[in-house]
Amino acid sequence: MDYRSDGLDDEGLPDQPFELLTRWVEQARAAGVGGFESPEGLAMSLSTVDPGGAPNVRTVLVRFLDARGLGFVTDTTSTKAREIDAEPRVAGSIGWPALFRVVRLRGVIEALDPGPLAAYFTARPWGSRIAALASHQSAPTGSRADLDALFASYAARHPDTGSPDDVPVPASWGGYRVRPWEVEFWAGRESRLHDRIVYQIDEPGGPDPTGPQAGGPAQAGPRHTERAQWPLLDEPGWRRFRRMP
Repeated sequence: MDYRSDGLDDEGLPDQPFELLTRWVEQARAAGVGGFESPEGLAMSLSTVDPGGAPNVRTVLVRFLDARGLGFVTDTTSTKAREIDAEPRVAGSIGWPALFRVVRLRGVIEALDPGPLAAYFTARPWGSRIAALASHQSAPTGSRADLDALFASYAARHPDTGSPDDVPVPASWGGYRVRPWEVEFWAGRESRLHDRIVYQIDEPGGPDPTGPQAGGPAQAGPRHTERAQWPLLDEPGWRRFRRMP
C-alpha cells in the first residue's frame, strides 16, 4: 500500500500550530471522517502513566477545542483521573487513517472550569446523564445485570421529564484539558517518505531542533518557562521544524 495525501509542503505552513490543527479537523469533518474514524466526532488516544511508571492508554472524545488545548470529560475518580493527579504530563494522538493524517501531542493536563462542564452535562441525552450518575468509572462490577440494575435504580429516582435539570450533575463529574508543549503533524506520502512537521514551545536553553537530537528523543517539556507563560496554540512563541520520517 502506498500513502497518497496532500502532504505538508514547507511553503504556507503557519507559525503556530492551532491554524493547521483546526484546518485538519474541519477538512476531516467536511470529508465525513471522524478522529480515528469515530462516529461521534473527534476521538483522541490519551496516554498517562500508572504509579509504577508504566504507560496506560485509552480513547477519549474531544469535547472542547480552542487555542488553550483539547478538552475531554471524565469521572474524577477514574483511573485516568488518578493517574493525571499523580503525573500531569501526558501524550495524545488524533488520527484520520482515511486521510493519511495524524496529530501527536505532548503536554500537561489542566482542569477544566466547572461552568462549561455543567453546561455540557445538561446538554447530554437523559440516558447518558443517568449513566454518568450511576457509574463509578473504572471500578469493578459483578456483571452486566448488576450494571443494568444500578442504571434502573437511578433512572427510577430521576425520571426523564424533558428538562435539562432532571438529572443532577454528579459530584465526580469533571474534565481536563491537554495543554500541549509539542504538536507534531504527520502526513503520509508516496514511497513512505512521510512529512513530519513539529511545533515546540520556543524557550531559551531549549534543544536546537536542527541539531543531531532533532530526530531522536525529544525533551521532557519546557524547562525554563513557567506553564502560566506558555504561549497559546495561536500565539507567537513556537518553533517549527521538520523531522525525518
